[in-house]
Amino acid sequence: MPYQAAIQRSDPTALIFLVDQSGSMADRMAGSERTKAQFVSDVLNRTLMNLVTRCTKSDGVRDYFEIGVIGYGGSGAQNSFHGGLSSSLLHPISQIEANPLRVEDRRRKVDDGAGGFLEQSVKFPIWFEPKADGGTPMCAGITTAAEALAGWCDAHQQSYPPTVLHVTDGESTDGDPEALADTLRQFHTNDGNVLLLNLHVSAQNGQPVQFPSSDGALPDQYAKLLFRMSSELPKHLISVAQEKGIAVSFESRGFMFNAEAGEIVNFFDIGTRASQLR
Repeated sequence: MPYQAAIQRSDPTALIFLVDQSGSMADRMAGSERTKAQFVSDVLNRTLMNLVTRCTKSDGVRDYFEIGVIGYGGSGAQNSFHGGLSSSLLHPISQIEANPLRVEDRRRKVDDGAGGFLEQSVKFPIWFEPKADGGTPMCAGITTAAEALAGWCDAHQQSYPPTVLHVTDGESTDGDPEALADTLRQFHTNDGNVLLLNLHVSAQNGQPVQFPSSDGALPDQYAKLLFRMSSELPKHLISVAQEKGIAVSFESRGFMFNAEAGEIVNFFDIGTRASQLR
């Protein structure tokens, strides 16, 4: 069965975060003072920090993952890592850990053990900056991801296949992306095809649609297009979603529509839960 290969240093997997950075990402999240671009940036940076933690063992950070971030907007599609990570698109997780742009002091609330909360200062590394301008060249973004993963799959045939987590809030402005998404999903290792998961970020209050098995509940052709572009969820990701209380089936696709803050967090967490680490 596919999607069962163990992830190990000799056979890592790849994660690409494909992020819409068009002008509409400057709209505020529903019920929030933060923009969609700011919220996605925070969740992405937290996800990278969590991945580093998952890969940290007694002997250091083990390179279970190779990670890239592609942003697309007014400047086209490009590597959204900067500084020491700007030279290439995909980097081992140990290089991610070693090359944040900066480390901020953030405040968070923690349980004080007596029914209340205390504010605690925590270090928060920043790798990815929010940006919102121009159109939505989704085709260019998907093409950039495909170009990176075609060669990666050829070189890592024993690995768990790559996962692309795509976040967008608008329709493509540089053509129909469906055929390009189909091509991206055809790249494969011996363990299965590339997984493409799509998330629509909402600025409106409304009921999110999480991992549907059909497009019947989706309101428009754009949502149905993103549904068709999405991979079916592998068995282990179905289990992760079910553990979070999300109703999914074996026909569910990796797509969320009208996602608000909580759904964005779940999307990144579920999408990065690849097979077992060794």
